[in-house]
Amino acid sequence: MKRATIATHGGPAPSEQSGMLNPPVYRASTVFYPTAEAYKRRHDGYYDDVIYGLYGTKTTFALADAIAQLENASDTLITSSGTAANALAAAAFLSTGDHLLAADCVYGTTRKFFETILKRFGVEVSYFNPTIGGEIQSEIRRNTRAVFLESPGSQLFEMIDIPVVVEAARAAGAVTLIDNTWATPLYYRPLDHGVDVSIQSGTKYISGHSDIMLGSISVRNRAHFELIKDMAGRWGNCASPDDCYLAHRGLRTLDVRMERHQQNASRLIEWLLQQAEVAKIRYPALEDDPGHFIWRRDYAGASGLFGVELARMTDQAASAFFDHLSLFGLGSSWGGYESLLVPAWPKPVRVASAVDDQHDLIRVHAGLEDASDLIADLDRAFARMRATLS
Repeated sequence: MKRATIATHGGPAPSEQSGMLNPPVYRASTVFYPTAEAYKRRHDGYYDDVIYGLYGTKTTFALADAIAQLENASDTLITSSGTAANALAAAAFLSTGDHLLAADCVYGTTRKFFETILKRFGVEVSYFNPTIGGEIQSEIRRNTRAVFLESPGSQLFEMIDIPVVVEAARAAGAVTLIDNTWATPLYYRPLDHGVDVSIQSGTKYISGHSDIMLGSISVRNRAHFELIKDMAGRWGNCASPDDCYLAHRGLRTLDVRMERHQQNASRLIEWLLQQAEVAKIRYPALEDDPGHFIWRRDYAGASGLFGVELARMTDQAASAFFDHLSLFGLGSSWGGYESLLVPAWPKPVRVASAVDDQHDLIRVHAGLEDASDLIADLDRAFARMRATLS
C-alpha cells in the first residue's frame, strides 16, 4: 500500500475491535491475571503484551503498530515525548567510556541531554558538521558506538547525506539514529536508507493539533527494540493512553495535512523572497538550497517548517514585527494546524559548523490556514518593521 493509505488504515482492523474504526482508550495501571502461574510468568509478555500499565496498553500498541507500518519497521516503541524518544534511544546504545558522534545541527534539547546527562555518566560526545559528507570517517573514533543525526538540521535546515554516514558508521560497528520529525515517515523513511533507529516527535505532525506530548522510536532490528524498551521500562517512561488515542486519530489525516503544510510553505517562501529585507530562505525543497540535491534524491516531499534570514533588526523593529501578529503565533514546537513564527539563535550551540551572524534568523511554520491570510499577516508585520526605520 501507498504511505497515505497506511497512515489512514494503520493499526488494528475494525474487525478486531467489534467493528469500531478507532482503537478504544484503555487506561490502566493494574492488570488482572487468571491464575497465580500466569501472574508469575507475566514478564514473558513484556515486549509485546499488556502486563502492566507502565509498559503500554492496547491503545499504546495500536498506535505503535500503525507507526511501525508507516516506518516500514519491525517494531515501534511509544514514549512520553519526542525528547524522551531521543534520550532513551541514544542512551540504550551507550555505556561509560563509549563515544557518541552527533550532527552539530541536532535539536537543542537533545543536545542538552547529550551534554548534561550522557557526559555525566562518562559518555564522550563530539559533533560533526552536517554537510561533511564522506569526511565523516575522520570523526569516528575506535570507541564510537552511536551516530545521532537530524536532517534537515534544527534551525538551519542542513541536509545530511544519510547513506554516506550510514556506510561509515556500519563499517565502524556503530548504530545510526535519526530525528526524522521534519519529514515524517510519509516523506522520508530512514530505515529504508539503512538507518538503524528512526525517531519521531509525535507531538508535532503525527498529532497535528498541538495538544499532546508523544514520541516514537522505530527500528529494523528486534534486538534493538528490546534494548530500547528495556531502557524505557527501567526509566519508567510511558505515554498516556489518551495521548496515544489522539495521536492515532491525527495520523489518519497526516497525508492531507502535510500536503497543505507544504503548499502553504511554498506560497509563503515565494512571497518572502520578494521582500528586500530577506537575505536567504533555508528550506531544502528550494532549488538553490545547498541541500536540495540530497532532498530531491531521497525525499518524497517537504514539510511546513523553514528558516528565514533577515537584515538585522533593531529591538524596536523586532518588537514591531513580532508583537502584533494576528495569525502567526509566538510559541515553541511546530507541526500543528496553526502557523508559528519565532526568532532563532543557532550560533551559541554550534561548535562544528559555521553560522551566519550577519542576519537575524526567524523560524517559520506554515500551518493550515489560507495562505493569502498568512501573507497578509506577514505583509503587515513587514510594514510595521519598516515604519520604525523611517
